[in-house]
Amino acid sequence: MESQLLAPELELWRGMPVADRRHSIEVARRFESMGQWTREEMAGALLHDIGKLESGLGTWMRVAATVVGPRTERFRMYHDHEEIGADMLTAAGSAEVTVDLLRGNGRASSALMAADNI
Repeated sequence: MESQLLAPELELWRGMPVADRRHSIEVARRFESMGQWTREEMAGALLHDIGKLESGLGTWMRVAATVVGPRTERFRMYHDHEEIGADMLTAAGSAEVTVDLLRGNGRASSALMAADNI
């Protein structure tokens, strides 16, 4: 883990709830099995949901946001977590490849989507 993340990225990752960190590790393992990825791409896999922190929603409210859609400001933030996460990683000094992966761009984007949706 620590070998895949820059110090500011690791600090962000450690700020995620335990369930989200566990999920990120599972996704990163599936992602890793799908190809030969750079450190920057692996960082994107580990941090793909980092933007969900900004919504401040707990588990049950995330379920509600998924069901009802972006009806409130916090629900909207939850739904926009990829772009919010990309902005967070830009501010943290992440590589462009890592940031682009959160935005769904780059050679690894379809593999990350598949790893996250299994």
